[in-house]
Amino acid sequence: MSDQIPHQFLLEIALDDSATFENFHVAESNAQLCEYLTKEKGAAVLQFSFLWGAEGSGRTHLLQALCHETQAQGGSAFYVPLHMKGELTPEILEGLESFDLVCWDDVDCVLGNPEWEQALFTLFNRLRDAGVKLVVSAAISPMALSANLKDLQSRLQSGVVFHLQSPQDAEKLQALQLRAIKRGFELSDEVARYVLQRNERSMRGLFDFLDRLDQHSLVTKRKITIPLVRDLMSNS
Repeated sequence: MSDQIPHQFLLEIALDDSATFENFHVAESNAQLCEYLTKEKGAAVLQFSFLWGAEGSGRTHLLQALCHETQAQGGSAFYVPLHMKGELTPEILEGLESFDLVCWDDVDCVLGNPEWEQALFTLFNRLRDAGVKLVVSAAISPMALSANLKDLQSRLQSGVVFHLQSPQDAEKLQALQLRAIKRGFELSDEVARYVLQRNERSMRGLFDFLDRLDQHSLVTKRKITIPLVRDLMSNS
């Protein structure tokens, strides 16, 4: 257990500071899920919840936001990015039943691996017995998961399930403008549409570009306009 402490601290501080509920544009299709996660500042979340949705739908953001909220309320939370399985080992899961909240992101990425499946199954049981809240995400629904360890598969299908819908273009535009406001500047409809039409269309890619655009504006001391966006793109 002691050998894992450095890795645990690394993961805890790796939470994205901008991954908060206030920074997440809530589309009407995802309103029920967001209400569930934020009700009573997350205290009303059930013992086991499963979120699924396509890449870019906001799964990682919401899991990290729930971790931030739990910590803000004085609790302890541990976020496990299972898509980073190449950099982690199953031993990272040892002892997590001592936390108040544990989040497994992209659980489908490790299914089929016997060591990871056994470690997840063991931890699931320990979390349940300890009354620790577990929130799991995947790109596919729990009913579509295919684990070799069938007991694990049945566990993953036993929680409350939410389908996180991917944002449409109009919602992506609103999300960009919300993120800009949180960063302290205004993004006009015209500039937001220009950014949306000429960049990677995933929300992660769009937010990364927005961060670089904000920094470019500060360095060049220029307002954020379409010419500034063009300038940044030409130098990227």
